[in-house]
Amino acid sequence: MSSESYYLPLCSKEQSGSNEPSAPRMDSEQAVSVEQFSSTDLTISVWSDTMQHGAPPSALLVRALEQCAHREDVRLTRVVVEILGPIPIADLEVRSWVQRPGRKVELVVAELWTIGDRSRAVARGTAWRMETVDTSTAVHVVEPPLEPPSAGRDGPFGGIWNAGYLNTLDLRWLAVPMRDSPGKLWAKPKPALVLGESMTPLERLFTVADLANGVGAKLDPTHWTYLNTDLTVHILRVPESQWVGICAETSIGPDGVGMCAGVLYDETGAVGRITQTLQVRART
Repeated sequence: MSSESYYLPLCSKEQSGSNEPSAPRMDSEQAVSVEQFSSTDLTISVWSDTMQHGAPPSALLVRALEQCAHREDVRLTRVVVEILGPIPIADLEVRSWVQRPGRKVELVVAELWTIGDRSRAVARGTAWRMETVDTSTAVHVVEPPLEPPSAGRDGPFGGIWNAGYLNTLDLRWLAVPMRDSPGKLWAKPKPALVLGESMTPLERLFTVADLANGVGAKLDPTHWTYLNTDLTVHILRVPESQWVGICAETSIGPDGVGMCAGVLYDETGAVGRITQTLQVRART
């Protein structure tokens, strides 16, 4: 276990006995980049201590989506993460590849797999990467900036939401969940995503983004569960601050399905929008 990072890079077979992490290896037939990581207890979910919260694995997938066939002239513009099943606190493999190459627009895919005789995919991320050009003279942002972190109240989620991953964050509450109005929160992860690495701005964004359905919650988690099966983030611009802001609200339908929608911020203003599909169930 580590108190410094959500994931530890695993050594390759050729490097066994050394402390050097393995570099990504490439499957030459399918052009798939492969890396392996050990999950730490800092990834533990609020819903079960045997599975990971959706935020750290989302960020690990974004790390792969940024690094796969890396180019300086493009960036991620939309990321969809599908959670295919409970993600265990275990050794995991990340596989990534360019699904649809292009000079101006390309589609990149990353998958998170368990390791072993019965390996399976537990999460999948897809992202559009778009060529960047200068449009600074045409900037227009609909959402006003969020109140600054200094205006927030320091404190945990509280209640049963007091485990693993949530304890790794600095939090500043602007508006608490389970009210008629949207929940508002600033969060900053304290550990590294991968031991020995500094997080990129988008890795940091996704280390927090999956909190949205908790920030925008309308139901008491002691009586209800509302796990998200996915998250979709449209990225207007790359964040510039250590703090990630969320303003989110949840709608709940009559047949066990909910939807969380929100806006993501840095200290300058809005950086993107997030939606999540929720499976809503009463606790028995």
